[in-house]
Amino acid sequence: MILVLHFGTAHYHVVLYCIILHRILYRNTFISLVVAHPNRVFSSPAGLWTVFTLGGVGSKATASPELSSPLANQSLLLLLVLANLTDASDAPNPYRQAIMSFKNTQDSSPFPSSIPHAFQINFNSLYTALCEQQTSDQATLLLYTLLHQNSNIRTYMLARTDMENLVLPILEILYHVEERNSHHVYMALIILLILTEDDGFNRSIHEVILKNITWYSERVLTEISLGSLLILVVIRTIQYNMTRTRDKYLHTNCLAALANMSAQFRSLHQYAAQRIISLFSLLSKKHNKVLEQATQSLRGSLSSNDVPLPDYAQDLNVIEEVIRMMLEIINSCLTNSLHHNPNLVYALLYKRDLFEQFRTHPSFQDIMQNIDLVITFFSSRLLQAGAELSVERVLEIIKQGVIALPKDRLKKFPELKFKYVEEEQPEEFFIPYVWSLVYNSAVGLYWNPQDIQLFTMDSD
Repeated sequence: MILVLHFGTAHYHVVLYCIILHRILYRNTFISLVVAHPNRVFSSPAGLWTVFTLGGVGSKATASPELSSPLANQSLLLLLVLANLTDASDAPNPYRQAIMSFKNTQDSSPFPSSIPHAFQINFNSLYTALCEQQTSDQATLLLYTLLHQNSNIRTYMLARTDMENLVLPILEILYHVEERNSHHVYMALIILLILTEDDGFNRSIHEVILKNITWYSERVLTEISLGSLLILVVIRTIQYNMTRTRDKYLHTNCLAALANMSAQFRSLHQYAAQRIISLFSLLSKKHNKVLEQATQSLRGSLSSNDVPLPDYAQDLNVIEEVIRMMLEIINSCLTNSLHHNPNLVYALLYKRDLFEQFRTHPSFQDIMQNIDLVITFFSSRLLQAGAELSVERVLEIIKQGVIALPKDRLKKFPELKFKYVEEEQPEEFFIPYVWSLVYNSAVGLYWNPQDIQLFTMDSD
């Protein structure tokens, strides 16, 4: 079957694309598609394969998908549009059902009779393509959609022994947060949150050793585990958010990912350990500043009833929630994997004065018990060892002390576990996002801006 699509009418090409994808999904029809444009013609055999492999399996991407393979990019955009259509009153969205249920070609188990639109695809080729194309919003959105909605894909990806190929591009998106739009950053962060829900992932990332991460410019990292790099990038994202965007949603998801990982922290790089404590230091200073402003505000209200003063109670409550979360993350690591993380204990001791003010604070007293115990225990051993100790000697004393520390004195807390859940009406976020991608990324397709009613052209 040959279909020629002319880009004169936007509605026309969407309808034809829907027909093509419908036939592929339900009839396994092999289609040769010719896309006509006044200045150029793209001709390619097309099937559902093009949608998922983004135009080329196993080939290194040298340009964005919309430039390197326009047909694959348009197919992907169409797939995202169809997957985010709202359900009809009498039937669920069949395209979303198909995305939620497709399986690996190597999976020979029969499909349940309740899944009418099932199909199979080579997961290895799909995984390779997704790893190579994360520089584009639409590829990251597809990855999120598959991880969140298709348990077969999620299980397959979490079982991979080369997860660094997928995680590193996601970390690079977050690292260059100032160059990305907020939606792309959200998708990358939620992908990490979904991955950190799995304990196997949290353990395995500390076993993957990386060398010379060239895009990380704050410090030369000649050798670091994937887990420590993930911690560094997430903490950097939190710090960027604190000083620039101040988005509570971003804070919450970053901290949730760290919390999910905390019980499985292993052999933390010294710089990662330092950054954890440095973030706490930054939060502590911010807390003191807000507290001082609140105190001054209270004094001002007593001396004058005429001047309206800002309410700092909400700011103080938010910063204390974040501090509490950071203390829980540190506590989780100390109680579950203290013997694996001498560098964190070292950083904790080096900045022990930071924690003094929170020992008797009613919001943090309980969670400070274990941290205070660890600081006191190791400080005593360092004092016994004498003054002017080298870094190597301090680490040696910490490693020896870990064995002697009475673990039964550490108070047990519930395991930190956070699970990503979509908002009640996710379409309010995803539908405008998908269509903005279609408008901005669909090479060769013209959309009349005056006819767009779903979102304004100056919106995010």
